Amino acid sequence: MRVNNYNKDTKSVQFVVKEESELMVFLMNKLSGISRTKVKNMLSNGLIWVNEDVVSQYNYALKQGMIVRIGTKQEKRKFTSKWIKIVYEDKYIVIVEKREGIVTNSPTSEESVQKVLNNYFEFTRQRCRAHTVHRLDKHTSGLLIFAKDKKISMLFERSWKDIVTNRRYVAVVEGFMEKEFGTIESWLKDNKMFVSYSSEVDNGGKYAITHYKTLKRNPRYSLIDLKLDTGRKNQIRVHMQDLKHSIVGDMKYGSTQDPIHRVALHAYKIEFIHPVTKEELSFETPIPESFIKLLS
Repeated sequence: MRVNNYNKDTKSVQFVVKEESELMVFLMNKLSGISRTKVKNMLSNGLIWVNEDVVSQYNYALKQGMIVRIGTKQEKRKFTSKWIKIVYEDKYIVIVEKREGIVTNSPTSEESVQKVLNNYFEFTRQRCRAHTVHRLDKHTSGLLIFAKDKKISMLFERSWKDIVTNRRYVAVVEGFMEKEFGTIESWLKDNKMFVSYSSEVDNGGKYAITHYKTLKRNPRYSLIDLKLDTGRKNQIRVHMQDLKHSIVGDMKYGSTQDPIHRVALHAYKIEFIHPVTKEELSFETPIPESFIKLLS
């Protein structure tokens, strides 16, 4: 389908992507006779959607099956994304709640929270880029901090233990948790297959401490609150496997059940001292409804 003399004030059209292409090339092919300048104006004015997201990046990589929609000026200009919700923003940092299923950042063309944020910054005409402060696993949801420039991200990196005062997760694990609360301490290291494993003695890995508290339980599942003294790769997932209560849906680390089709781990709370304003900030999101239903 090609559109001749497209008028962005009067019509909204959409196309199905049949083969991989950059967004600019795709639009110029579909909109016969349109100039690159006009396409760039449409992108900067928030008139182009890819699937459910407004996109302003001219070289956005389209994949087969995606839906590209060209909106109208009458449509409300609002940035939307199925992957993130912006919880807080100032001129130095942005805090988002991410869905499960997307990586924090990626050097490849894989979709990431960092790339979604950079798209948002372009859409809102902010002259900044998203710099990763900390990460969540692809299959974990919850709160993430990003800095708007490298200097701010370096402040977090150099003084993480002093700046971040509280990080909390909630998880549903398999089985009836015997203890009300406890602490797991071990050294974590990756094997040759990049799977993390735990050792009670120093194995050359990184020392990790996880505190847990049981919130609710039934014979099949337990809902637990987790507080980290350290932020090691896959720390919670490995420590729950050590307790023989793997996180529901985490097949990589011992789970045998996937009732909600995701890893049941959510970063629900973060408290920190703003690296610039020195303000004490606290953010909290609700426990996912799917977690609650498992304990009903």
